[in-house]
Amino acid sequence: MSNSALISKVFRKEVLAMAAYKVANARGFIKLDAMENPYGWPEEIKSQWLDHLKDCQLNRYPDPQASQLVKTIRALDHLPEQFDILLGNGSDEIIQLLLMALPEGSSVLAPTPGFVMYKQISDCLGLNYIGVPVLADDFALDLPTMLGAIEKHQPLLIFLAYPNNPTSNLFSTDAMKAIIKDAPGLVVVDEAYAPFANASFIDQLDNYDHLLIMRTVSKLGLAGVRLGYVMGQPALIEQLNKIRLPYNINSLTQITADFALAHKTFFAHQTDIICEQRTYVMNELVKMDGIVAYPSAANFILFKVPDFKATDIFLSIKQQGVLIKNMTGQGGLLVDCLRVTIGTPDENKAFLAALRKSLVDLTL
Repeated sequence: MSNSALISKVFRKEVLAMAAYKVANARGFIKLDAMENPYGWPEEIKSQWLDHLKDCQLNRYPDPQASQLVKTIRALDHLPEQFDILLGNGSDEIIQLLLMALPEGSSVLAPTPGFVMYKQISDCLGLNYIGVPVLADDFALDLPTMLGAIEKHQPLLIFLAYPNNPTSNLFSTDAMKAIIKDAPGLVVVDEAYAPFANASFIDQLDNYDHLLIMRTVSKLGLAGVRLGYVMGQPALIEQLNKIRLPYNINSLTQITADFALAHKTFFAHQTDIICEQRTYVMNELVKMDGIVAYPSAANFILFKVPDFKATDIFLSIKQQGVLIKNMTGQGGLLVDCLRVTIGTPDENKAFLAALRKSLVDLTL
């Protein structure tokens, strides 16, 4: 049997139709493409962390419930005791668990453009994914269209990113509440960028039994440990726990995340600097001819460049040693758009200089 025949026989059609999620090789570049915190840990904190790791029993399986880490997260997010938490290997695993739990052929709905993993995992599982375009002028929720899609498709799962990725804006709380109220199934508010937004729906968990809040520590400054979590009614978390793989949060992640979150002061300081730099980068972008920069409540900025020039500008910036994200290939409202993560002051200046040069070169 040939390889192509074997592949066609073994793999589901949904998998065959997909393209793998690709991560750019960032070696040697100023890396501003993945919404990471650009700052490391203070040496004193790093030394204390390494001392904690010395007692890690690598010969034993990790705590399957990650009890200490859950306790720390609960305190950090001020989560009332009547709600439960489920941890995942990044938010991606939480999204996968939620989608795996749905009946075959269920509809899943989210605003578009949105986080690519909502659609990619839905497609992999053969679910009916419906993307509802946001409004073109300000990326706000198109509430009438959203409510119409809910009525028509009766989705069992709705994702609302708050702030949204890749548009970086906060949706209207009134519009989100209207969607939650009308939803026939679960609503997941994805708060991956909460540290930069000063906004949350955690206080709404008491009001909606079908609401779940999803968060991650990746954007805060712990992308390397791969930890996400979801919070909500115990009855809902119980069902997700049934399909969660045992020991999904390894011992090193549990110890590291618990230690880091217990020393959150330096993360808060880093977040403040990132937000200040976000304002600086935004102010510089709006001064540039041909650039439209969109307001951001996250640690990145989406901006539009002159027509049909996104790839040329992206490559020019890359040739100057700075890696950002080219969004134009995703089509729709992202045509001619690029996205830059907020880095250190020096990294941001390097990006802005590279962008200015690329714009000058285009006019020559």
